[in-house]
Amino acid sequence: MRTEHKHKLALRRRLRIRQKVHGTQTRPRMSVCFTNKNIHVQFIDDGAGLTLAAASTASKATPDRDKLAANAVSAKTMGTLAAQAALAKGIKQVVFDRGGARYHGKVKALADAAREAGLQF
Repeated sequence: MRTEHKHKLALRRRLRIRQKVHGTQTRPRMSVCFTNKNIHVQFIDDGAGLTLAAASTASKATPDRDKLAANAVSAKTMGTLAAQAALAKGIKQVVFDRGGARYHGKVKALADAAREAGLQF
């Protein structure tokens, strides 16, 4: 399969999910993005178009960021850190946006760690 076609399918998958998932001020969208090297998590209010809280393996505030990568072990750590950042801003309930990725492996590890840290999906 050509790379352009794969990218187009991934974009369509992402847009299909975004039609159903919408974040508000009281229940923001928890958007997850996995690159080849990093993991990014944002809590977004779609009504106002604002990012309320964020956590990333590339952030300077992340402890031991040199040891973190885009794998399931680091996803557990990032899930906990993202939940702590959200709880510090007063966010308790979120809508999970997996960003077109299947819900298994590192996506599931991140979501489970965020649930254990106190977020409600």
